[in-house]
Amino acid sequence: MESSLPSTPARDLPSTVDRAGERREEPGLVARCREDGTTRVVVVRSGAVLVDDDGGVLHAASELRDLPDDAERWVFLGLRVDDGAPLLAYRKNPDGEEHAPVEADAENWATVRGLVPSLDGGDAEVVLTAVALDNWHATHGRCPRCGTPTTVTHAGWVRRCVQDGSDHYPRTDPAVIMAVLDAEDRLLLGHAVRWPPGRFSTLAGYVEPGESLENAVRREVLEEVGVVVGDVVYRGSQPWPFPASLMLGFFARATTSALRPDRVEITEARWFTRPELLASVESGDVTLPTRSSIARALIEEWFGAALPGR
Repeated sequence: MESSLPSTPARDLPSTVDRAGERREEPGLVARCREDGTTRVVVVRSGAVLVDDDGGVLHAASELRDLPDDAERWVFLGLRVDDGAPLLAYRKNPDGEEHAPVEADAENWATVRGLVPSLDGGDAEVVLTAVALDNWHATHGRCPRCGTPTTVTHAGWVRRCVQDGSDHYPRTDPAVIMAVLDAEDRLLLGHAVRWPPGRFSTLAGYVEPGESLENAVRREVLEEVGVVVGDVVYRGSQPWPFPASLMLGFFARATTSALRPDRVEITEARWFTRPELLASVESGDVTLPTRSSIARALIEEWFGAALPGR
């Protein structure tokens, strides 16, 4: 018998960061924060962050006195809710420099994908915000209207065209990610063309202009695997700055079950019962997304418990 979809959103934890947007226009804000003994700084470079010897990502501003006073590179991230400490980001990459991902190296740089699972919620929010803004600055150095270079204002949250004075703001791309269930409560997982053999995850895709989130879920599932979806229920969201996505998670009920992978994005799709998925993961036949992803959260919510693997 078909079971009902979850009817309430997933648990939502309050932010530990007061973004203090009203302060971003204050003259000299970043300079004052750098002189504040409580200020903490996350240093970003091409999707990686500087980690100290103890694994910390927030560094005392007093330890980073040698960093340049270049307004183009500093971002005011807000204040910590618990103690009011200012939070800054420093962008190691100059605008226009190749923004290729970096791996961990002798300077203790750690990629965000590998780092986030070990961070608490507050530090993770700070790091993800810093990386998202760094990605945006690195790719939006010129005005989209006239091509003239832009300068940084509002403590790192706005880029202003020096020619026409237009302001440009950080971009976030909405993307849906969905745990699709059939009439027998089986879970649909797919293998993307770029993934290593055996890796399976929930389907996902970007929302198109003029499209509701629910219809984006239905369209993406139909396009990628040929399955028709009826009911769609929201479950939660996750910032995913690779480079600028906000993942919006859903459960969706399929009204058909025949699978026709498009062979362009999805090369294989399979329906799993709970025992089948557990057995496939334990045997190594299936590798799931990491525990830091909303995809894993959706899968384990359907499963009813944590599955093996990190």
